[in-house]
Amino acid sequence: MKNRVRELRQARGWSQSELGRRLSVSRQSVIAIETGRYDPSLPLAFRMARLFECRIEDIFHPDPEPAP
Repeated sequence: MKNRVRELRQARGWSQSELGRRLSVSRQSVIAIETGRYDPSLPLAFRMARLFECRIEDIFHPDPEPAP
């Protein structure tokens, strides 16, 4: 799953640690989400959307389906 977490975080001037603090997760979790190694839980995705003042769909995008 692709996401815009890094872009949204940097636009606000927040470090990964700061975003983690605001979301009550570790810096390592923020790194894993930003790099696509971890997909957040639905409650965390909703917290991120509220924090970034946008919809979940504005943050996360599924990988394109392979052509048949």
